[in-house]
Amino acid sequence: MQGGLLSLAWVLLAGMAHATPAPDPVLVLGRISDNPKAHYEQLQPLLDYVVARMHDVGIREGRILMARDPQQMASYLRRGRVDWVTETAGTAVALGLRSGAQPLLLTERSGVREYHTVFFVRRDSALQRVEDLRGHRLALQNTASTSAYLVPVMTLLERGVTPQILAGNWDVPGPDAVGYVFARSELNVATFVHKGLADGGAVSSVDWEDEARVPAAFRRDFRVLLRTEPYPRAVEVVRGDLDPRVRERLQQVLLQAASDPRAQVALQRFFGTSGFHRVDAHAQQRLDELKQGLTRVRMEVE
Repeated sequence: MQGGLLSLAWVLLAGMAHATPAPDPVLVLGRISDNPKAHYEQLQPLLDYVVARMHDVGIREGRILMARDPQQMASYLRRGRVDWVTETAGTAVALGLRSGAQPLLLTERSGVREYHTVFFVRRDSALQRVEDLRGHRLALQNTASTSAYLVPVMTLLERGVTPQILAGNWDVPGPDAVGYVFARSELNVATFVHKGLADGGAVSSVDWEDEARVPAAFRRDFRVLLRTEPYPRAVEVVRGDLDPRVRERLQQVLLQAASDPRAQVALQRFFGTSGFHRVDAHAQQRLDELKQGLTRVRMEVE
């Protein structure tokens, strides 16, 4: 009898070892934030909507975890503390390089799925091409910006121009380099150029058309030097080892959300999201270009 019980115990243990582990019942949405309270209010409604539709893959609860910078968020992704992050394309590829996170979907915001960078100068400037910025100052936003930092610096490198960060308003670039300064906001980028504090600026095409960021009175005095190729505006990424069942269901729920009236308020609060789209070959090519450009910027500029 004792031998029979031992045999049964071994059979049960063997069965447990080969059983598919139950998924973690908690879905964690992450955000890089300098204002956690405001971002929490933007994230929570869509997270609630998603979790309510993922019970079939074992998800019962949703949580939000904020990170102070991309490095901390990458650590959360590597350690499995965050499952899903919504970010700009540049930060998304940076998280991929640091943590192995994978793009899940493209995010359309306010009807815009792609945008590009606009290089501009004052209308009375003698500069005619991006290459003419050598020996001059370029106003950018900050290192977290895809369209107003990463893409402009990538573009300069691709055109054989060396970007140099300037130490302050008193600093000047070398004759063969473009010196860039951080203005911290799109409006400040426009102001720096308009007031002659910088010889050129770079912002996204969305911000270029936004009067709150590039006032019409300023834009009349500007001239476009270059519009770059378009890049995805934003990307939803998931950690690389997320349970495939959870990943697939999350993707399905988000793709269907734009056509669900019950999701509209939550989507609008989720940074003005108007829909999600699959990452097609064109978008993947653009993301790969950003990844290559980011690697080059880190090696040659930062």
